[in-house]
Amino acid sequence: MTSPLPSSPAASVLDLAPVVPVVVLADAADAVPLARALVAGGLPAIEVTLRTPAAPAAIRAIAGEVPEAVVGAGTVITPEQVDAATAAGARFLVSPGWTEALLAAMRGAGVPFLPGVSTTSEVVALLERGVREMKFFPAQAAGGTAYLRSLAGPLPQARFCPTGGIGPANAPAYLALPNVGCVGGSWMIPADAVAAGDWGRIEELARAAAGLRDAGGFRDAGGTCR
Repeated sequence: MTSPLPSSPAASVLDLAPVVPVVVLADAADAVPLARALVAGGLPAIEVTLRTPAAPAAIRAIAGEVPEAVVGAGTVITPEQVDAATAAGARFLVSPGWTEALLAAMRGAGVPFLPGVSTTSEVVALLERGVREMKFFPAQAAGGTAYLRSLAGPLPQARFCPTGGIGPANAPAYLALPNVGCVGGSWMIPADAVAAGDWGRIEELARAAAGLRDAGGFRDAGGTCR
């Protein structure tokens, strides 16, 4: 099922920006100013992880008050979380792994999704089910750029958003790979800056992350997020 992102020229989460900020919020009141800072810095796709009780309210606030943002839900691991996230306004879903039940729920949600993989067999299983775009997690621990480069030959139809252990030093190497559309990370959202409400600092860090498009040879490959 193809589900292009509304209000975006890109048809895939992987093509919105070279970096998707992975956001963990303890206080939903920080969601709107944080999202505005990230968008101003050039990172419109924002993954709010469902790791805290504040996450649904944070997604709802960003969806309602920051129309320039494309807010999604991360760490989605149950069908119930799929329903709650989309009800809150999530426009894409990201999971660290997948099961048949979770995959069916994400397919039925009507928004793009990135199921998590860390092995070749998982990638092949998703390709068999018509899913071509995936999260590679935990990226560094699962083999990093060498592993993804090895997958590009036999499985060129698969595209990835690697997340886990990625920062400004190694992100360009990931972005240079032909099967990587973007990377996920949280280095542009330091906890002390969020605590201090230093949104200007976060905007600067986001702008530097958005600039990794050039440093990493980031390319807009098009396609849809399934």
